[in-house]
Amino acid sequence: MSLESLKHAQRERILFLDQCLTWKGQANRRDLTLRFDISTAQAAVDFRTYLSLTPTPPVYDATEKTYFSSHDHRALSSVGPEEVFDLLSDETTFTRASIPLPTRILDPAVIAPLHRAMRNERDIQITYTSMNSGLSEPQWISPVQFHFDGESIHLRAWSYKHAAYRDYLPIRISKETDFVTRDRSSPLPFDSDWHSLVRLWIRPRSGLSHAQARVVRLEYGFEADTHLAIKTRKALVFYVKRRWRLDDDKARLELEKVEDLQV
Repeated sequence: MSLESLKHAQRERILFLDQCLTWKGQANRRDLTLRFDISTAQAAVDFRTYLSLTPTPPVYDATEKTYFSSHDHRALSSVGPEEVFDLLSDETTFTRASIPLPTRILDPAVIAPLHRAMRNERDIQITYTSMNSGLSEPQWISPVQFHFDGESIHLRAWSYKHAAYRDYLPIRISKETDFVTRDRSSPLPFDSDWHSLVRLWIRPRSGLSHAQARVVRLEYGFEADTHLAIKTRKALVFYVKRRWRLDDDKARLELEKVEDLQV
């Protein structure tokens, strides 16, 4: 038996058990019954399945009727900070100890015609509000790609107004637009920035003490002693810099160089 051979529902329960034992250090049948609304008998089956899969079996405490992870516990899978926080949070707590994220609204009345134009390789007329000029003017674009910066969805498109590829936030596109489309008069120029890969070499900011630099490397998951290397598309470097605050004088990190990579 392997994790991949399990049906999806049971595999999700097994991974949840593994996460409980990894991050909370303990788990019991009640964790499964509350989380997945299953019977105690099914929870017992899941525990037996988990014990057959893990290379580091937990130890059962008959007094507390709970399994506790061993000192050499090795997780079956990895999860991100958001999943760990959700796991550690007390579900009975009225106010969760987290900062609310901005609500990024997406209107299907805007997204759908953009997606259709992209799939059909057509130009589309939009009314877009520029944050630089403050103007809201009709313009023709040719959508080619949606991308996500971890917080907002952006549309990459050829701008006939600027004769260049630009990124647009769909929320700034008026839904009152008629979204008229037309055939492309000619093939679009090659988007070299989108199809070029770069590596960003990031290091702790100059001026930090040795101890400060050491904890910064731990905080940001440096695998090497000196630098963190991030590979991305050249067109997305702006978003990496903004999300990692690399242009902020008070940031804990700084960008040393951007290296072009061969595709």
